[in-house]
Amino acid sequence: MNKKYRKLHRNTDYSAYRHPRWWPTWLGIGLMWLVAQLPIRCQWWLGKLVGLLAWRLARSRRHITEVNIRLCFPELPAAQQAALVRKSFIANGIGLLELGLAWFRDPAKLTDITQVHGLEHFEQALAQGKGVLLLGGHYSTLDLGGSLVTEYIHADVMQRDHNNPLMNAVMTRARERRYGTVLGAKDLRGLFRSLKKNHAVWYATDQDYGRKDIVFAPFFNIPAGTITATSRIAERSGCAVVPFSHVRRDDGPGYEIFFHPALENFPSGDDLQDATLINSTIEREIRRAPDQYLWMHRRFKTRPDPEAPGFYGRS
Repeated sequence: MNKKYRKLHRNTDYSAYRHPRWWPTWLGIGLMWLVAQLPIRCQWWLGKLVGLLAWRLARSRRHITEVNIRLCFPELPAAQQAALVRKSFIANGIGLLELGLAWFRDPAKLTDITQVHGLEHFEQALAQGKGVLLLGGHYSTLDLGGSLVTEYIHADVMQRDHNNPLMNAVMTRARERRYGTVLGAKDLRGLFRSLKKNHAVWYATDQDYGRKDIVFAPFFNIPAGTITATSRIAERSGCAVVPFSHVRRDDGPGYEIFFHPALENFPSGDDLQDATLINSTIEREIRRAPDQYLWMHRRFKTRPDPEAPGFYGRS
C-alpha cells in the first residue's frame, strides 16, 4: 500500500471521499465513466493508443515485459519477441479502458458478442456439492472477463485491494454488483465459508508472492515461485478446481470464455506436482492469446537460490 494512504481507513462509502484531496481521483473516475459510454470499437482504438504510449514511455515495465517474453518464448526470433512485447502493451492498454466497461456498464449488453465454451465442466464440478475454485490468471481482460462470467454463473471473488482507497471503493462496489461476495486477498475463512456453501470462487495463483509457502515449479520451463495454498484449500474443503480463462477476440469486438474439466488427482499430496499442474494449465491458456497476459509483472523475481542474480536487474 502506498505510504500516502497507509493510515487511511478502507471505506466503500462515497461520502467519505468529499474532501478536495480526492477530487483528482474523482476526475479520473469520471473520465473512465465517460469513455465507458463510447462504442466498444472506439474504446479499443483509444486503448491501443494508451498501450502504445505506455510502450514508449514506461521503460521499466517494458524492460520487465521484454525479459519475461525472452524467457518464456526463447524459440521466437528477436523481432517476433519485440512484436509480442508491443502487442502486449496494446492488449493491456485496451484492458485498462475495459475497466470502465466492467465497473460502469451492464455486462448483459455484451453477451451477444460473447461466446462461452465448456460451461458443462463448471456445472458438473459444482454438482459435487463442495464448491468450486475457479483457477484464473491475470489476463488483460481480467475485470471485464470476470464481469461477463457472472452473466453465466454465480461466483464470489477474491481481490487485492487497490492502493488508492477511493479507487478501491469504486472497484469493490462494482464487483459487489456482479459477484456474490467480494473477499479480501487474505480472507481464507471467508473463502472456506463460500466453498462450504457450494459457491464458486475466482482465484488466481500466477504471480510472484515472495518466498513464503511456495515451491519452485516450471512456468514456461523457468522455475517460478508458486504458492501451495491451492493444494491446501482443495485438500481441506474437498472443492473442485476448474481452470477458466477469457480472451478478447481478434476478428472483431467480442470475447470468449473457456471453462475446462476440473483438475484430476488434485491435490495429489505432492506440492511440486500440484504446482506444476497448475502452472502448465495457466501456461496453456496464456498460449491461446500470448499478448493478452500481464507480462509487466516480475513473475520470476523470486529465485530458487536467493544469492543468484535476478533476471530483471534494476527494472
